[in-house]
Amino acid sequence: MTAVSRTDTDTAAPRLHTARNHSLAQRYAAVRAQTLALAAALSEADCQVQSMPDASPVRWHLAHVTWFFETFVLERFEAGFAPHHADFRVLFNSYYNGVGEQHPRPQRGLVTRPGLAEVQAYRVAVDERIETLLATPLDAQALPLIELGLQHEQQHQELILTDLLHLFSCNPLAPHYQAPRPLPTGPAVPLRFLPFEGGVVEIGHGGDGFAFDNESPRHRHYLRSYALANRAVTQGEWADFVADGGYREPRWWLSAGWDWVRQQRVEAPLYWRRDGVAWRCFTLQGAQPLHAAAPVVHVSLFEADAYARWATAQQQGGRPALRLPTEAEWEHAAARLPADAPARGNFVETGALQPRPAVAQPGPWPLQMFGDVWEWTASSYSPYPGFSAWEGAVGEYNAKFMINQTVLRGGSCATPRSHIRASYRNFFPTDTRWQFSGLRLAHDVD
Repeated sequence: MTAVSRTDTDTAAPRLHTARNHSLAQRYAAVRAQTLALAAALSEADCQVQSMPDASPVRWHLAHVTWFFETFVLERFEAGFAPHHADFRVLFNSYYNGVGEQHPRPQRGLVTRPGLAEVQAYRVAVDERIETLLATPLDAQALPLIELGLQHEQQHQELILTDLLHLFSCNPLAPHYQAPRPLPTGPAVPLRFLPFEGGVVEIGHGGDGFAFDNESPRHRHYLRSYALANRAVTQGEWADFVADGGYREPRWWLSAGWDWVRQQRVEAPLYWRRDGVAWRCFTLQGAQPLHAAAPVVHVSLFEADAYARWATAQQQGGRPALRLPTEAEWEHAAARLPADAPARGNFVETGALQPRPAVAQPGPWPLQMFGDVWEWTASSYSPYPGFSAWEGAVGEYNAKFMINQTVLRGGSCATPRSHIRASYRNFFPTDTRWQFSGLRLAHDVD
């Protein structure tokens, strides 16, 4: 082994630090530019409106992700820090009680000022300050916070698209986000179930690379043997469920789900609309005919669970009951796919920022594990054994939501490719439908 002198060490460390900062600066610029690209075709009015309390205006998303960098990075690490605008601290705070007060979420669409131009100027000002910070030696704790900010912004890129879809769906003119762009089509891959041997397995994030705190620690988990569907449930299969009266038959539904169906008068997935006797689906490309071979999307956990019960009854006698997989089963199966960084699948980049689920294409089994649709699991969102939230206000990022939520896995057609991994845990309440959420079936193996 060649000895390294003190002089070598002193000169190597700054070079490593500079290279790491440069790489992060490039990633920072790319992620921030992607967000602007998503909003580029929108009018000021498009960016202002809030269509429901769970959604936010695009203008708010653009400002909030910028607020994150200003609040958690610049305020802590910039010499002589001064806020860009003192009132933004409250106005664009989402839910961080450790930072201070927040403007009520359902009223974000009522805030017409600052306007879009001022929000864009806010982004430019904070970008310049972050870039200056990255050009200097940084405290070791700054770099992970900048990376967290980028991962946070990628989550909001997906929210921009899902919130826009809901907004446009409320318009009787059925506008489209961008002109349609063809994606691979064809018949559905025949449904089959792939067996996986149970036993003690390890799940959770391990090794290098970014992960949220809720993905750790990696730990051992016992699995019974199980089988997982080779692809997601399709629109054609779901149309059979609808035609068979699936939304009118209480025996398929959890009690809370049946109450929800009746109270909300649900009769099909969100954005399905009748066109005479046929169904059409509202998408970011406007109203489109159902594509029987593409994954069904915009269904709640209630609907996913009901479909599994109905699908069980459609089988020939003697076959095992169908259900949603647990998140441990899902991750165990995903770990058998070829290791990729980033993962393979139909992500937002595939559709040139015009996301929609695509027909499963030949590839390593099981198909469509990453991209296309977030897949509901049967697992409640709870901490892993030994979980520890991040320190400080960013500890509120995930930990305080670990109740009354269900885990989804795999990413969707609106997810950035570099943002997803096998251990990623998304989570939403059981009645959530405006996300690109679908399902994959599983069953026990004796």
